[in-house]
Amino acid sequence: MDLRTRIALIGLGSDSRRDDGVGRAVVDALRERAVERPLPPEVGLETCNGHPARLVGLWHDADLAVVVTCAHAYPGEPGRVVRREFDAQGVALPLRGEPHDPVDDPVLAEAVELSRMLGRLPGRLVVYAVQGADSSLGAGLSPTLADMVESLADHVRREAVRGCAPSVPGRPFRR
Repeated sequence: MDLRTRIALIGLGSDSRRDDGVGRAVVDALRERAVERPLPPEVGLETCNGHPARLVGLWHDADLAVVVTCAHAYPGEPGRVVRREFDAQGVALPLRGEPHDPVDDPVLAEAVELSRMLGRLPGRLVVYAVQGADSSLGAGLSPTLADMVESLADHVRREAVRGCAPSVPGRPFRR
């Protein structure tokens, strides 16, 4: 019996739509650091450019999947991060004290529904939704998001190392 936990850290988004690439930037930062501070062997670093089936394939056999994505759907303070957790059936756990659900990404919603139908949900799914400032075409993050990538990468790394430790659902992440 393999007692290791498989953890998938996934950066969701396109690096050609400015802040939409924040998830990819966090994964890139974690890859760069892995030379000096390796992640446990059961942790995989992946990116997904927005295809729900690819996202399902990246998380389907994971005990824990952590997805970092950009939220443009709601007005809010750019750079604000909300951590959202889903139960084993893919149902988002309630947020406390949040006026809007920042995790309203159609790719994520479709991937969760597809995973539910196929029986391929991860054991636990955690999403870090970062409020973007700029969704226009182009490369590079806005200054606000670029300044927070390292801090968010640290936070996501800690989540992966903790593995399946219980957490408070929907608790806002503050820099």
